[in-house]
Amino acid sequence: MSTNSSPEKRLALIAGPTASGKSAVALSLAEARRKAKLDSWIVNADSMQVYADIPVLSAAPSEKERKQHPHRLYGEWDGAESCSAADWAKHAKAVIAEAHEAGVLPILVGGTGLYMKVLLEGIAPIPDIEPEVRAVVRAMPIEIAYEALLIEDPTRAADLDPGDSQRISRALEVKRSTGVTLGDWQQAKTGGIGEEVDLHALVMLPERQWLYERCDTRFEAMLEEGAIAEVEALLKRELSPTLPVMRAIGVPEIAAFLAKDISKSELIERGSQATRNYAKRQFTWFRNQSPVEWNRVESQNIDISDKFASLLRS
Repeated sequence: MSTNSSPEKRLALIAGPTASGKSAVALSLAEARRKAKLDSWIVNADSMQVYADIPVLSAAPSEKERKQHPHRLYGEWDGAESCSAADWAKHAKAVIAEAHEAGVLPILVGGTGLYMKVLLEGIAPIPDIEPEVRAVVRAMPIEIAYEALLIEDPTRAADLDPGDSQRISRALEVKRSTGVTLGDWQQAKTGGIGEEVDLHALVMLPERQWLYERCDTRFEAMLEEGAIAEVEALLKRELSPTLPVMRAIGVPEIAAFLAKDISKSELIERGSQATRNYAKRQFTWFRNQSPVEWNRVESQNIDISDKFASLLRS
């Protein structure tokens, strides 16, 4: 929480892995505030729920839920566009400022830790990478690139897995193009709002077996509720397979099913496993990367009046 405790700048944040019940908690908080005659907006902080093409697969709030309280930044990007953390943060800052101007509490909810990190801490002002440098670095075998990084940016190399080609290439191209290491650039982050708001953050880290069972149940429910039709529509658009929407959990698996490469039972098995793997990565990120001052709840039961008591008063 920042030192700015002005009620006009309060910001609620509800984070956690997929299927942990974040959206339900956000709705409960908004409803509790409504009963106290206080207004709230629920603001999306999930990298897949920004896309209009996959409301079912991304577990976006239903139309009924959206009618209960205002929801913002859900389905506002077309799948043909790539919404980066910086893109989202720019829009989120505008929505949060609008909410504060209107005397409304913005309730951020989602599982994309990077989005939240960029919004609160800002982003490194790294210049565009020279095309020639990028081409050379990206053409390197991963072993050669890692050896080069060990020489040119040993600190970053020590933090990376030698097989992490994406992060190794990024670190190496930044150093070669700008002459400054990625770590040094990240020390100069700008644009974050963390020091401007009174943050009330809750991280949901429920029991893992309960979470994984929810992942399995939800993926099967998605298939019955229209996820297959969503992917059929995406495939008809012939979008680039590198776009985020085409790599969303469930899209590759359903595409394989539609191509008759796998059976329905294999689809369910693969989709459920992919969802569990994603939840595990998110769980690990929030446990290890979220700020220590964020309130963590290792239970699926959240007492709104206890965890957000100060937000239920004007």
